[in-house]
Amino acid sequence: MRNRLLGFCLLLLAASPVFAVDSDSDLNNDPYENYNRHAFKLNQTLDKIFFKPIATVYKTILPWPITKGISNFFSNLEQVPTIINDLLQGEFYDATSDTWRLLINSTVGVAGFVDVASRIDLPAHHQDFGLTLAKWGYTSSAYLIVPILGPRTVRDAVSWPINYGIFSVYPYINDVAWRNGLTWGSFINARAQLLDFDQAIKQASFDPYIFQRNAYLQRRNYLIRENNNLITDEDNDEDNDDMPE
Repeated sequence: MRNRLLGFCLLLLAASPVFAVDSDSDLNNDPYENYNRHAFKLNQTLDKIFFKPIATVYKTILPWPITKGISNFFSNLEQVPTIINDLLQGEFYDATSDTWRLLINSTVGVAGFVDVASRIDLPAHHQDFGLTLAKWGYTSSAYLIVPILGPRTVRDAVSWPINYGIFSVYPYINDVAWRNGLTWGSFINARAQLLDFDQAIKQASFDPYIFQRNAYLQRRNYLIRENNNLITDEDNDEDNDDMPE
């Protein structure tokens, strides 16, 4: 099954146009806007009737130290695909650092619920297969909204099954109940982290679709430039300005 999945994704990649340089013009790279807006409305509806209510209850009934620990736990699991992508990108120093983060937080940090590694100055990194493809040339890609998964690009949508289905720990958990519980738990935890941004998006004077698209593409563009050592002090200042207080 995983071999068929890998072959299918590689076929899609081979059929996708690959551009040499990522640029600011990618922030408006939305040739599928008509479809994307329909998918956006679908995701908004699913979020309103399912994901947001569950995330709200989750964040309301659990005290902050527990939700923080759960968030740390899922971030620790994400270190596995991050390490693999570090290696695929040839970033061996980061791979070593991230491996130490995983080992320390999984043991001393009690399965990752306590982020001990950050306290000893081991920085957290995030890498995925979409960023790996960008590292090796597939930098420019059209915006695409995937039902349930949300905003992506064509590159990121194609790479997600590899990052999740091959690189992550979830498919290798034999117990179906545990595997499904952890998978959905990661979705709910991620949605809960975004609850504080809902009001800002709702009060935006412009189109929420455009807001989400620009925020996603700007962030991915920044990460791609960072991986290719193209970040300037001005880029860092702009990125910090976009972060919530």
